[in-house]
Amino acid sequence: MANGVFHTRYDIEINLTYEDLNNPDYDGLLEEITQPVGQRPRDLLQCLKDYKGEECQCALAGKSPWMFVRRQRSNGQVTWVAAHLPLTHTATPQESDKHKAMKERIARTAERHGLGVETEARSQDGRIITDVLVTGAGARVGWEAQYSPITANTVRRRSAKARERNIAPLWVTADATSALIDRAPWTRVDDVPWQRIASPLTLMIRAGVRHLQIWKCTPSSERPCPATGDVCGMWHSGWFLPALCIPQERATPLDELVVTSADGEHLPVRSRDPHDARRASYLWALARDVSRWREITGETSVPPESGPADDEPVTYTEQELDSSCHYGEEGPHTSSPRPQRERTSAVGLHTFDHAPDDALLQPTRPIALRLSPRERLVVAAELKCPPWEIGPCMLCATPIHRYGPRSPKACPACRLTAGT
Repeated sequence: MANGVFHTRYDIEINLTYEDLNNPDYDGLLEEITQPVGQRPRDLLQCLKDYKGEECQCALAGKSPWMFVRRQRSNGQVTWVAAHLPLTHTATPQESDKHKAMKERIARTAERHGLGVETEARSQDGRIITDVLVTGAGARVGWEAQYSPITANTVRRRSAKARERNIAPLWVTADATSALIDRAPWTRVDDVPWQRIASPLTLMIRAGVRHLQIWKCTPSSERPCPATGDVCGMWHSGWFLPALCIPQERATPLDELVVTSADGEHLPVRSRDPHDARRASYLWALARDVSRWREITGETSVPPESGPADDEPVTYTEQELDSSCHYGEEGPHTSSPRPQRERTSAVGLHTFDHAPDDALLQPTRPIALRLSPRERLVVAAELKCPPWEIGPCMLCATPIHRYGPRSPKACPACRLTAGT
């Protein structure tokens, strides 16, 4: 990759290792040269060696001398580099098959549940094409099946355009290192063959869906203190993966999210990191959890209006401009592997002094009633019903008579209407 490029409109040489690009008189120059190629002239940036009339390696290979600017991660640093066009990723047959199977599965699931479905949905102005647009009573959800590499800026740009058209973007990937993670509402599934995606077998969501947990930090707490690691006596809240909830929550199947996201049962959340203003997390959560989270933290989950705050900062090394062509070279010019982006620990952790009303959220799934045969007989005698009609309260697990004409109207412990 080159550290410099020629601007064909301004007739200037640009040094990407300087914060002002070695052209302090041109305001907004970085924003101009880093915008998507489709939004600026393709011949805006030129290989320096080709500009000087020298033999360019890209020309020998029959490629274009025009260039674009992107980030490169190397030796723990992120820098700007210039690369030759076209440097696009053509989906492999395997990626194409998975992409097609995922779109078909989402559309099939939505149709089966009576939701509005449109594949390859094109906006009225023709500028946006959504893989699968699912319309329900709660939202219009634009599903994007992403099995090939994509840039963070592309994800943000397409998601922002979707929101402008009242579409909630939802990106699904099988890659834990994908740049789309935490750049827009997303979810991740297992990387399986396309035949498995197309099958009716359950496809579980592994990341991107979380549950709100609220607890008091005491010596008997089952969680360590996220603030001190010890015991602080304060209240904490945070978003946790289902397996890390106490008690453990059930993982969400992909087909279920197709329905619940359109019906409004699951909502997208953008949670800022209170300890690092540059970081934010996107996730999907149950509507009741989102409501409680907003009450506790005051956050509104409003998408960012400007560019990313969570990207790694660019390092400017101020090197001498290199006008040679590095097309086709390997080794130190290749970008370091992208680290895994998703976090397995809690996100959006908050600490507060006083317990909110109804602080301890109950599990979202029915609790199994564990009674010995003798205990079941005792409870049945007290409720005057057969032992097999004893069941748990859906929230507090108190034994109640849940079946038959003599079922009580409310749980004696939490007053929850039986069977709801």
